[in-house]
Amino acid sequence: MKNYFGLFCLFVVTLSSSGVAQDTGLIDVSGDWSAFAVKLEGKPVCYMGSEPTKSEGKYTQRGDVVFLVTHRPADKAIGVINFQTGYTFKEGSDATLIIGDKSFALFTDEGDGWARDAKTDEAIIQAMIKGSQMVVKGVSSRGTQTTDTFSLKGFTAAYKAASKACKV
Repeated sequence: MKNYFGLFCLFVVTLSSSGVAQDTGLIDVSGDWSAFAVKLEGKPVCYMGSEPTKSEGKYTQRGDVVFLVTHRPADKAIGVINFQTGYTFKEGSDATLIIGDKSFALFTDEGDGWARDAKTDEAIIQAMIKGSQMVVKGVSSRGTQTTDTFSLKGFTAAYKAASKACKV
């Protein structure tokens, strides 16, 4: 991953702004993916993430773009996917995630895209393990269409490292 430190900082800033970050740490860098382990209120949270290898769209300004998969075993939330787009999505719109010949609709909330349920999270993760590239398409609140391409090189190893760290 070109800038795993940026990904780490984005997550830590989010956590520390709420005053709950107690322990952080990079546990693995594999290909274009990085895995981290964090303690929140004494409970393990493990996640892996990547930044796009290519971003397209006629936008003038855009924040950080990152794709995360998170384990929160204490909350029984395993393999929750999250796409942070760097802008506010068009209200009521879905983002589209494409891996090979599989396509998934992600519901959007402000600047985030999420799978609708745990079954879809699992299907996306299985496609990511088998795939080599992932594309996420979305529309901003201003109507700008964006396409972000992510390499899946190293995803499986990062997923295994995060899963091991959270004992899931």
